[in-house]
Amino acid sequence: MSEQQAEPTSPVDAEAHAQQQRHRASQLAQAVRHELQKVLIGQDRVIDDVLTALIAGGHVLLEGVPGLGKTLLVRALARCFGGDFARIQFTPDLMPSDVTGHAVYDLQTEQFKLRKGPLFTNLLLADEINRAPAKTQAALLEAMQERQVTLEGRALPIAQPFMVLATQNPIEQEGTYPLPEAELDRFMLKLRMDYPDAQQELDMVRQVTRSTKADMLEVQPLRTLLQAKDVLALQRIASELPLDEQVLDYAVRLARATRSWPGLTLGAGPRASIALVRGARARALLRGGEFVIPDDIKGCALAVLRHRVRIAPELDIEGLSVDQVLKQLLDQVPAPRQ
Repeated sequence: MSEQQAEPTSPVDAEAHAQQQRHRASQLAQAVRHELQKVLIGQDRVIDDVLTALIAGGHVLLEGVPGLGKTLLVRALARCFGGDFARIQFTPDLMPSDVTGHAVYDLQTEQFKLRKGPLFTNLLLADEINRAPAKTQAALLEAMQERQVTLEGRALPIAQPFMVLATQNPIEQEGTYPLPEAELDRFMLKLRMDYPDAQQELDMVRQVTRSTKADMLEVQPLRTLLQAKDVLALQRIASELPLDEQVLDYAVRLARATRSWPGLTLGAGPRASIALVRGARARALLRGGEFVIPDDIKGCALAVLRHRVRIAPELDIEGLSVDQVLKQLLDQVPAPRQ
C-alpha cells in the first residue's frame, strides 16, 4: 500500500511503476501459458483464449468432440492455480440443488442449515454442461452474472475470483440439450477445440503412452504459479491498460454490425461489446503490450461473437458456418489505422 500512496508524488514515477507492474503481470501470465502447453499439445490458441478469459474475469464454454482434452485443459489450469477448484459432471438427472446447494435439517439444533454446493469455488469445471436439462443449467445463471447464489431466500456471495469453464459436446450428438440464449450470453468466450495436426498428434501419443495413467497426461508435475490474489491483481492491471477511443469505437462497431449483417438473423447485444474490450485488454497484457491495439479486438472477436449470433437457415443449408460469416464481417468492418 505504501507504494500506491507514494505514486501521486510524480506522474513519471507513477507511469514507471504501472509499467513495471504490467511487465511482471505479463511475465506471470506467460509462465502459466508455458506450463499449460506442457500437457495440452497442439492447442496453443485455446490456451491463450482461456487465459484471456481468466485475466478478463469472464467465463468460457469449450466445445469439441470427446477426447480432445477439454477436461484436461481445465484440470491443468486448476493445477497451476492455488485457489479452490470444483468439478460438476452434468447428467440428465442432475438437480439444481446439486449445483447450488440446499438446506438440511439438523436434528440436534432443530434448525435448517445451508449446505453450500460445488458452485462455491474459484474455478468451476461444468463438464458436459449440455447433458443436463435447462432447469439445471439455469442454476448457474445467477452465479455467473452476479457472483452470488440465492439459497432459501439468502443471497450468498461467491469468493473472487470466480470462473466457470464449461465443456460441451457438439449439439448433434445424442443426449444433449441446447443451452438457453440467456446462459450462452453469460459466457464471455465460446472456444472450439479441433483435432491436432499429424505432428502434434504424434507428439501427444508419444507423451501419453509414456505416462503411468492409461490414456491421459499427468497434471501433477505442473507448478502452482497463481494464487487467488494474483488472479485478482492480473485482472486489475489488465483493466487499467490504456485504450484509445478509436479502438473502443471499433469494438462497438463490430458488435453492432452483427445486428444488421446479411446472413445473420440474430445479432450480438451490448454484452458482446463489453466482452470484446475486456478480452482485448487481457490479450494485450498476455502479449506484453503497453496498450490495446485493434488486432487485440480482432483476435478475440470470433470467440466473443460466435455464440451470440444466429446464422440464417438458408446459409446453414448451403453449408456455411457462423465462423465463416463472422470472418467476412471482420474483413469488411474497417479497423482504425495504428
